[in-house]
Amino acid sequence: MAEPILIAQHHISGQETTECFLLAAMTNRHGLITGATGTGKTITLQTMAEKLSQLGVPVFMADVKGDLTGISQAGRVSEKLAAVLAERGLDAPESAACPVTLWDVFGKAGHPVRATISDMGPLLLARMLALNETQQGVLAMVFKIADDAGLLLLDLKDLRAMLQHVGDNASTFTTEYGNVSAASVGAIQRGLLQIEEQGGDEFFGEPMLNIADFMQTVVMSAPTSPAAPAPQGGAASSWGGPATPPAKGVINILAADQLMNSPRLYATFLLWMLSELFEQLPEVGDLEQPKLVFFFDEAHLLFKDAPSALIERIELVVRLVRSKGVGVYFVTQNPLDIPDSVLAQLGNRVQHALRAFTPRDQKAVKAAASTMRANPKLDVEAAITELAVGEALVSFLDAKGRPSITERVFVIPPGSQIGPITPEQRKALIAGSLVAGVYEKHVDRESAYEKLKGRAAASTDAAQSTASQAPATSASSPGATASAPAPAITPASGGGLLGSLSGVLFGTTGPRGGQHDGLAQSMARSAVRTMGSSVGREIIRGVLGGLFGGGRR
Repeated sequence: MAEPILIAQHHISGQETTECFLLAAMTNRHGLITGATGTGKTITLQTMAEKLSQLGVPVFMADVKGDLTGISQAGRVSEKLAAVLAERGLDAPESAACPVTLWDVFGKAGHPVRATISDMGPLLLARMLALNETQQGVLAMVFKIADDAGLLLLDLKDLRAMLQHVGDNASTFTTEYGNVSAASVGAIQRGLLQIEEQGGDEFFGEPMLNIADFMQTVVMSAPTSPAAPAPQGGAASSWGGPATPPAKGVINILAADQLMNSPRLYATFLLWMLSELFEQLPEVGDLEQPKLVFFFDEAHLLFKDAPSALIERIELVVRLVRSKGVGVYFVTQNPLDIPDSVLAQLGNRVQHALRAFTPRDQKAVKAAASTMRANPKLDVEAAITELAVGEALVSFLDAKGRPSITERVFVIPPGSQIGPITPEQRKALIAGSLVAGVYEKHVDRESAYEKLKGRAAASTDAAQSTASQAPATSASSPGATASAPAPAITPASGGGLLGSLSGVLFGTTGPRGGQHDGLAQSMARSAVRTMGSSVGREIIRGVLGGLFGGGRR
């Protein structure tokens, strides 16, 4: 069984030390990290991710402020941090670095992350585009038509082409699929344009992210300190050779500082990844430690203005993804940001300070206090507003899955670097990553856009070919119509007066091949139009009259 993970503790001289352990077997029961800005949520997040990585558990987290990348570098205790640790009776953390893979939707600060339109699905895409129910129905219809026709929707141009095709042929699909509103198609097209302007075209496409790349472990050699050199030969293993260091879980960091400018894209992207984990991973039941821990920072963006169907989807995923070996931790400022149906699934709690400056804040304090297990020696509601930076109220699940008594403790700082890395260090991480070169090259294979454009081009060519190969119809033919081409008349060649007279009668050819009609062509064309307008109408009237029982009276 995996060792418990020490997250926080409180030491009072002469008294028993209070320690809060996160059990590895209970990590996939999900959790919640809340607190006002500047109260220490980021440090708690980094400490938990570092401890899980040392245990061999891969981690995913979004770097909203751009300062989580320091977890890839060994840290050192500054004078200020040393003074804080001494004041709180905490030991200095052991210097450590974690294996890190950097990701970026825009492909600038990390490896590109892509998803296809088909894989995203109409529900999540409707959330991203902020569509109403009618527009969601039309979008779902477009997806269904594409599936039935075998048309792949991979990127934004595929969806745009499919929307245009459905809109232009709305009457064809009405009977089988339902009414297609031109206004709804236009609204979806405008939403796609906004997403494209926000950089969404970089996200949709191939190669699509392979979720298995999030669940990697690597063996890292321990850093050698000049003051404490490693023993010669290392520790002996059971077969007499040097011991192999334990594998560490890779920490996947999504660069989200720019992505936060498009909050709907950010929230939908993280929810898509969570859904992918739920749909692709097999059932494994309760493990000794999770296969992956997923930290959802700025979680309020996920639930803000979300339709009820999406809330139900999130609740379903959170409730069932535990059996896939995945733990989900929501990080937000206010516990009221999480719907009750989802909040009930979060067993491990870390509550940092809340400021009760407004009625809503006071309500949040009471709600947070009421959802944590009471401690007879502690006024939880009062303590929430009194917590210092780095101090928290912690209640983790015990070995039987029960919430432990809420304790007021100090979060242990991480052993890795606190703060961002340099651009040079970032480049080195990207170049030395396990997935270096896998996602950098964009692939654009044949899909809906190419097939629909190919059909349109083929139809145009066929129409032009038919028009050019059709035999000339005589003006005296009773079946001639107004659209029939004029009879071909070839003038005699010649110059001088005869040549000029020939040009007037039979037309001329310009220097670039353009044909100019003469009197003969004009007369023939006029005759064709006359036949089409008089004889043609009479024939049609006679046929229709015979079919419907007589003509007009």
